[in-house]
Amino acid sequence: MASVLTLFSFYLMLFSTSCFTTINGVFSEQSPMDISTKRVEKLTRLHFYFHDTLDGTNPTAIRIAGPSKRSFGTTMMADDPLTEGPEANSKLVGRAQGIYALASQHDIGLLVVMNFAFLKGMYNGSALSILGHNPILDRVREMPIVGGSGVFRYARGYALAKTVQFNQMTGNAAVEYNGLSCISEGSKFFSNQYCLRVVVFVFQVSHACMSVVLFLL
Repeated sequence: MASVLTLFSFYLMLFSTSCFTTINGVFSEQSPMDISTKRVEKLTRLHFYFHDTLDGTNPTAIRIAGPSKRSFGTTMMADDPLTEGPEANSKLVGRAQGIYALASQHDIGLLVVMNFAFLKGMYNGSALSILGHNPILDRVREMPIVGGSGVFRYARGYALAKTVQFNQMTGNAAVEYNGLSCISEGSKFFSNQYCLRVVVFVFQVSHACMSVVLFLL
């Protein structure tokens, strides 16, 4: 009996391994066709204001590296409020958390690595990720949306930034953001479908192995 159980365990491990290998191969081959025929994309437009405060007793952005005189290499860590309106006391809708740095030796251009974490309504707990070049002297700047989480999972798109307030003495600024995000709603479906295939195949393998054991008995 012990030898039969050992044989059953061996077959289960062997067939499970081959099953997962097969699933990965089939999924990779079929995914382009599945995505092109079943994926649904949803467009979301966002509009809010970003407030960057460098002075006072409670700044929302501080220097963490580089020169102190805001020149090439100066790197800032930010936790800036996002509001519905241009006023700092307007309704809070989220926070911009991340890093920006002066990354150009020839003009005033920032490297921006930022998460827009939303706190209100249907977007509460979700975030969009921005990674790009921000030439802050331009009237309107475009930066790519490279991903997200929550309802913005698999998001891509762009964000348009426009400075509406700037204090040259303190460096404090308010920036208007208009964003367009494209979300592939079918992606979650394919993930669930893939998991279901794995469960079904494992069940089939277990059933086959049990048949082998019963035959040997």
